[in-house]
Amino acid sequence: MSVQRAFWEHRTYPGDLSQLKQVRKDLATDLTGFPDEAVQTLVLCASELFANACKYTASGQKDGQVLRTLCLRRGRLLRLGFTDDGGSGRIPQIPTERTATEWDEAEGQRGLLMVQALSVAWGYDRTCPWTDTGTHTWALVPLTDGTTPPPHLKPYIFTR
Repeated sequence: MSVQRAFWEHRTYPGDLSQLKQVRKDLATDLTGFPDEAVQTLVLCASELFANACKYTASGQKDGQVLRTLCLRRGRLLRLGFTDDGGSGRIPQIPTERTATEWDEAEGQRGLLMVQALSVAWGYDRTCPWTDTGTHTWALVPLTDGTTPPPHLKPYIFTR
């Protein structure tokens, strides 16, 4: 019987965009044995969510950190999340107040649209709702129908 629920040990990264290559590499390593399509989709989502954590919060400042979470739910849903250090007062959201021309000319703030298109759901939770000490942003990506988790998967996976 395959594992229905699995948790990977959390990974912590310096809140610097130069770490993005390592974030992608670690995620691909942690998902060894999963279908390539799911891995590639999660790597794309990870790129955007990690970049947002660095750019829009205190994680992007000196000594800032970003925490990555990863789990398998119900044997077919991979949930990827990043928790930042807070400090910006902002919440992750897709901008809606733009004309079609402004969207065409916009260079930024399209990443969450990509995450929304690639996942079945995405969202965020405040670490402490009464203060700005961090936000956990997540995306949920399904395995394609008929695929199962790798047979070597255990309920808890150590990543280091």
